[in-house]
Amino acid sequence: MALVGLLIPCFVISFDVTHSSQNADNFVGASSPGDIVIGGLFAVHGKMLHPEEHPMRPVIQNCAGFEIQVFLQTLAMIHAIEMINNSTLLSGIILGYEIYDTCAEVTKAMGAALRFLAKFNASKDTVEYKCNYSDYIPRIKAVIGSSYSEIAMAVSRLLNLQLIPLVSHASSAEILSDKIRFPSFLRTVPSDFYQTRAMARLIHRSGWNWIGLIATDDDYGRSALESFGIQAMANNVCIAFKEMLPAYLSDGTINAKVNQALEKIVKETRVNVIVVFLRQFHVTKLFKKAIERNVHKIWIASDNWSAAVKITSIPNIKHLGTVVGFAYKSENLSTFHDFLKTLHLQPSENNMFLKEYNVLLSTCAHVEDQDLNKCISNYSQENLIYQAGMCSQIWRDDFLRANIEPGFIQSTMLAVHAIAYAVREQCKDRDCKNPVAFAPWELLEEIKKVTFTDNEKEVHFDAKGDLNMGYDVLLWKEISGHMVITEIAEYDLQKDDFIFKDEEKEMEFLNFQKVKSTCSRKCRPGQMKKVSASPHTCCYECVNCPEDHYTNQTDMDYCFLCNNKTHWAPVNSITCYKKTVEYLSWNDWFAILLIILSGLGVVLIFAISTIFTRNLDTPVVKASGGLTLCYVILLCHFFIFASTGFFIGEPREFKCKSRQAFFGISFALCISCILMKSLKILLAFSFDPKLQNFLKCLYKPIPIVVTCMGIQVVICTFWVIFRSPFVEQNFFIRRVIILECNEGSIVAFGVMLGYIAALAFICFIFAFKGRKLPENYNEAKFITFGMLIYFIAWITFIPVYTTTFGKYRPAVEITVILISNYGILCCTFLPKCYIILYKQETNTKSAFLKIIYNYSSKSAGILTVSQISLESNFTTPQYPITNSCCKSEKTSVNDNCHFEVSKHSLIRANVPPKNTAETISRKRLSSI
Repeated sequence: MALVGLLIPCFVISFDVTHSSQNADNFVGASSPGDIVIGGLFAVHGKMLHPEEHPMRPVIQNCAGFEIQVFLQTLAMIHAIEMINNSTLLSGIILGYEIYDTCAEVTKAMGAALRFLAKFNASKDTVEYKCNYSDYIPRIKAVIGSSYSEIAMAVSRLLNLQLIPLVSHASSAEILSDKIRFPSFLRTVPSDFYQTRAMARLIHRSGWNWIGLIATDDDYGRSALESFGIQAMANNVCIAFKEMLPAYLSDGTINAKVNQALEKIVKETRVNVIVVFLRQFHVTKLFKKAIERNVHKIWIASDNWSAAVKITSIPNIKHLGTVVGFAYKSENLSTFHDFLKTLHLQPSENNMFLKEYNVLLSTCAHVEDQDLNKCISNYSQENLIYQAGMCSQIWRDDFLRANIEPGFIQSTMLAVHAIAYAVREQCKDRDCKNPVAFAPWELLEEIKKVTFTDNEKEVHFDAKGDLNMGYDVLLWKEISGHMVITEIAEYDLQKDDFIFKDEEKEMEFLNFQKVKSTCSRKCRPGQMKKVSASPHTCCYECVNCPEDHYTNQTDMDYCFLCNNKTHWAPVNSITCYKKTVEYLSWNDWFAILLIILSGLGVVLIFAISTIFTRNLDTPVVKASGGLTLCYVILLCHFFIFASTGFFIGEPREFKCKSRQAFFGISFALCISCILMKSLKILLAFSFDPKLQNFLKCLYKPIPIVVTCMGIQVVICTFWVIFRSPFVEQNFFIRRVIILECNEGSIVAFGVMLGYIAALAFICFIFAFKGRKLPENYNEAKFITFGMLIYFIAWITFIPVYTTTFGKYRPAVEITVILISNYGILCCTFLPKCYIILYKQETNTKSAFLKIIYNYSSKSAGILTVSQISLESNFTTPQYPITNSCCKSEKTSVNDNCHFEVSKHSLIRANVPPKNTAETISRKRLSSI
C-alpha cells in the first residue's frame, strides 16, 4: 500500500471564487492595503435572507439586522491596525486588512475563507490544492474572527489546510482548545470551560441548585451545554430542563421553540434561575415574549450578550427580573473613544459597514434614542440600497459609545496586537516589505510564543492557544428609570473565586441571592438528604439523623457517626454529646443506703461483742463456743461488712483486685468457724457410737479452719495472679460510660463463690443433724436458717447480677452480701443475746444442767429401752429411779445431786452404775 501511495501524483486544482453576477471585491466589508494583510470575519448582520424561490440557486444572498456591537468590533480592529501602523512597533511595515461580514451564517463565512486561501497576487482568486503548502503564499497572513464559535469551527478547519492563524476575539467554545482538531486556532478570550465553571460557582454560592438552561442548537450551544453540565454536577447543581433554540433567525421554527421554552419556564415554578447561552438576537426575541407573559426570573447571561446595551433598551425589561452575567475583562478604551469621535471625518469608500451605518443613522434620525437600535436592525441591505441616495448626513458618535461592549473591543484589539508582535519577531531578519517573506504557518508559530504587555499586564497564549484573563461579573440594575449594566466583581480563573470591588458591590451581589431556586427545601442541621425516585440528586426528602449520628450543616448527604465509645447523640442531633462517666459513687442515694446498712451491721457487731464480753462466764457464752470463737466469727462479719466499701466509689486497680478476695476469704473464714461450731455441738449430743467416733476423728478445729480458709486463699491468689480483675469502661449503655471492675475471669469468680457455697452446704447438713438439741443449745436450727438465707440470697444473686447493667451492678452484690451477712449474724448471735438480756433465769448452770439432764435422760432412756428389748430372756423387777437435785446453784452436781437408778435395769442394759443421766449431762456440758 505504501508503494502505491508513492505513485499517486499531486494535482493542482484551481477554484474560481469570482461570481458571474458581480465581482468578489464587492463582498469585502472593509479593506485597506498593506505589506501584510490581515483578514477579518465579523457577523455585522444578524441573519442572511433566504429567498423562497424554487429551485434554489447557489447565490450568496443579502443580509439583514445590522448589529451595532459587532460593527464596533470591526472598528476596533481597524483602530488597532492604524495605531500599530502609526507606531514604531513594525518599523515601517504597513498592516492592511480585509474584513468580511459573515451574517452569522457558516455558508457566507466559508465563502470569505475561500478568498483568504487564494494565492497572493494571482490574476484570479484561485485556491490551489497541493500536497505541501509550506511555500504557498495566500493573500492574507492571519485572520481575526469570528464572532461565533460555530463559524470559527468551520472556518478554522478550512484554514488548517494552510495553517493560517485564526485568532478569535469572541469564539469561546471549549472544543476549540483541542489542538488536534484546530491546530491553527487561537483566541484572546477564555475558554467556555472557565465561563461555565464561574457560572456553576456563582449558582452554588447563591444557594441555588435547581435551574433551567437555554442554548442555541449549534456547535457552540451544545458544547456550552455539555461543559456546564459537568461543572454543575461538580457543584451539586441540577438542570431541571434544557431548551434548544434554532441557531439562525431565518429558521421558521424559532417562534415555536421560543414559546416552548417559555412554557417550560412557566411550568417549572421551582426554577427561578435560567442560564442562557444564546446570541443577542435570540435573547431579544426570548425576552420580548417573556415580558409579555410576565415571567420574572434570575437570568445568568453568557459572555455573548451580558453587556448588550441593545437588550437593556427592550421596553419593560425591568419587569423581567434580575440579569447577572459574565463579560470579558476590559481595560482603558479612551483611545478607541477618541477614534469614534473622528470616525465621520475618515473616508468611507473602502468601508461598506461605515457607509451602511451612515445610511441607517440617517434613515432612523426621527427615532428616539431608546428605539434607535431597533430601527437600525430592522432594515435589510436591499432596502438601504434603495434609500441610500435619499438620506442626509447625520453623525451620532455618542450612540456608538453607548453601545460599546468593552470586553469584545478589548479582545479584538488584543488579537491585532498579538499578530503584530508576532510579525515583528518574524521580520527581525527578513524583508517583510515583500509579502512572500514568510508563510502563514511560520507566523502561527510566532503567535503561539508571543508575549507582550497591555496596560501593564503581560499577555501570552497558553498551550491550548487561549488567553485566560478572567471575567468581569456584571449586574443589570435600574437607575433613574433606565437599565444600566454595572460591574460588581471580577472572577479570578486561578483562584476560582469572586473578587469584589467594595462592600457595596458585595451587598448588591448578596441581595439577588435571596431568591430561592431549589428542587427541595434545605435540610436543617440534624437531618440528611434522602434522594427520592427523581433522577436528579437535588430532589430529595429530609430525614432525621438516627441515634448516635449527627449533621452540623445544611443539606448534608449523610449523617456523621459519633464515636460510640465516648460520645452519643439523640435523633435529629446537630452535635455529639460526650458520655458521662458513671459509677456507684459515695454520694449516690443507693450507695448511701448500703453504707448505712453496713454501718448498722458494724454497730450490731460491736453491740454483740460488748454483750458477750460482759457475760463472758455465763453458760450461754460458753455454749456459743467460747469468747475466742465468737470474736473470730464477729471479726469475720466485720470484715464482710467492711468489704462492701470496696464496691463503692470510683473503681481503681487496687479496689478491683482486692474486693472479691477480701470478701471471699472473710466469708470462707466465717463459714468455717460456724462449721466447726456445728460439728462440736453435733459431737457433744450424739448417742450413736459410730457417729461419735467419726466426729471425734473429724473434729480438729484449728487445722480444719486453717485448711478451709487456706483453700479460699489459694483460689483468690491464683485468680489475682493469672486472671486479675481490672478497671474497665463499659460503653454498651448509650449515653453513659460505666466505669466498673471487670472480674477478669468469671470462672474464678464462680469457683470462689462456689467454694463458699460448698462450705455453707456442709455447715447446713451438720446443723440440720442437730436441729433437735436442747433448747439453750439449739443453735443448729438457727444456723440452718442462716444458711438457708445465704442460699436464697446467692441463688437470687446469679440471675439478677447477670442481667443488671449500669452503675448499680456492684450494688446488687453489696445487697446480697449484706443480706447473707445479716442473716448469718442475726441467726448466730441474736438468740443468745436475747437469752442473756431477757431470760437471765435460764442463763445458769443449774438451768442448763436441767435442760441437758432432761434431754440426756430422754436420750438415755430411749437407748436403755432399746437395749432391754434386745435382752428378751431377762425379767427382773424394776426399781424406781429417784434423784435429788441441789437447791444451791453454786454446788456441783457431783456434790449435791444423786441419782438412784434401778440396778437391775442398768445391769440389764449393761450400763455402769456411774454412767447415769447425771454423768452424761456433765460430759455434754463440759464438751460444749
